[in-house]
Amino acid sequence: MKKHGVLNSEISKVLADLGHTDLIVIGDAGLPVPKGVMKIDLALKPGTPSFQEVTEVVADDMHIEKIYLATEIKEQNLEQYEFMKTRFTQDIQFLSHEDFKKLTANAKAIIRTGETTPYSNCILQANVFF
Repeated sequence: MKKHGVLNSEISKVLADLGHTDLIVIGDAGLPVPKGVMKIDLALKPGTPSFQEVTEVVADDMHIEKIYLATEIKEQNLEQYEFMKTRFTQDIQFLSHEDFKKLTANAKAIIRTGETTPYSNCILQANVFF
């Protein structure tokens, strides 16, 4: 068993396989998963695990160069928006929720949380460690 980092074997494998500019999505319980994209379902009950909890764990084990958020998060979910601004120093790019959902089709995986607040979704773009 791993001592540090992500213990979930599916998430750990996806992170290990990411190349530069690859995308991984952390989504709320309602985010649709496009056909052909791997879904890693962590949802246990409404709110568990939370978007913030999963985002923290993944970000701690991933080199990230860019984050994508739906523009609607700024108005519809200030708590999650503030969390993302505080947690990340990387470039945050905004796009409409519809365009956000379209971009998820390019993801290596979508991690589904139990989060039930609107627009609690992010796309993390992989960087390299060198």
